[in-house]
Amino acid sequence: MKPIVLHPDAQAEMLAAASYYQECQTGLGDRFLDEVLQSGSRISHHPEAWQIISGRIRRCLLYRFPFGLIFRIEVERIYVLAVMHLRREPNYWKGRIR
Repeated sequence: MKPIVLHPDAQAEMLAAASYYQECQTGLGDRFLDEVLQSGSRISHHPEAWQIISGRIRRCLLYRFPFGLIFRIEVERIYVLAVMHLRREPNYWKGRIR
């Protein structure tokens, strides 16, 4: 099982979304973060199970929120490039690929 590492911008996206949901309803931001963690665990256990969307980049959809984790499998880790809202700018994260 490989560790999950978030790109700094993905970390910021995750926290901004959690803050937004928390403002909408108390506890909803925490549920969003729990869902991201659960998705990370699913990815870590079965990294190749998720849809390839571009080259080596894969996407894992969250169950209860309109977000996906955009990631690639690397030798030592799973690198999350984006915590992406599914209805906004679908390719913005491509600039994060090195």
